[in-house]
Amino acid sequence: MSFPMVMTPDVAAALAEGRAVVALESTIITHGMPYPQNVETARAVEAEVRAEGAVPATIAVIDGDLHIGLSDDMLETLGQATGVAKLSRADIAACIATGGTGATTVAATMIAAHLAEIGVFATGGIGGVHRGAERSFDVSADLQELAQTPVTVVAAGAKAILDLPKTFEVLETLGVPVIAYGQDSLPAFWSATSPLPAPLRMDTPDQIAKAHLTRAAMGLPGGQLVTNPIPQGAQIPHETLAPLIEQALAEADAQNITAKDVTPFLLGRLFELTEGASLTANIALVLNNARLAAQIAGALAAQSAGDHG
Repeated sequence: MSFPMVMTPDVAAALAEGRAVVALESTIITHGMPYPQNVETARAVEAEVRAEGAVPATIAVIDGDLHIGLSDDMLETLGQATGVAKLSRADIAACIATGGTGATTVAATMIAAHLAEIGVFATGGIGGVHRGAERSFDVSADLQELAQTPVTVVAAGAKAILDLPKTFEVLETLGVPVIAYGQDSLPAFWSATSPLPAPLRMDTPDQIAKAHLTRAAMGLPGGQLVTNPIPQGAQIPHETLAPLIEQALAEADAQNITAKDVTPFLLGRLFELTEGASLTANIALVLNNARLAAQIAGALAAQSAGDHG
């Protein structure tokens, strides 16, 4: 038995020719930002990928089809759609089987990218260990996905609303390489740096691509997490954000908001509490990650061609 996977012509051609392709998630469109900023950002992210010489492949499930790459009309429709499911490893197959429509999280996008043989994926921030996880056991499926699916994920670190030390502790336990790009500390999503030292540092897309291929050659499962700091001019300093995050977390707790609803609630509250600055920063870091991912995808394509040459 097979399942319906639909590729846009430009993605299919790039993959067939061994050119650089970057996978992009769709929850940022449906659950991450309000309309019309969500569609404008999705288009801008795709444009950044193209500007660096790679082909963007935004991934979503629409009417039971797994789409690898979306047309401009599909982006617009998805951006205004209501009741779109938020898909992770647990429910992506069920959504396809029942003819549903869903946006892909980091984990689901990694699965789809791997099925399509795309090696690099750009996102905003990964999920991780939620604060209070010792009581709730609320840990994102993104972490397990990084441990088992061989895709290099470029993010601005884990979302700052999470328990960052525990998130990176779990990644270490799972054997996931966590690489800081161009600096010795891990970035913290809206903030370029954090008190957490980076386990690994790499300074060029070539090094990251080589590490990706070396893991594959060694038969090591799982991907790599590349933490790419938000541009300095766009960041919100940690000391400004920390008390606002605490306030939003307390409100979520008081309103008994749990599971998949937590992250959208917190991001929405931080948008209000920062008077829109968190959204501006979010857009800047996603665009920055798209640029780096495209450069890594280009290096990966070049090195793979060299191996086969």
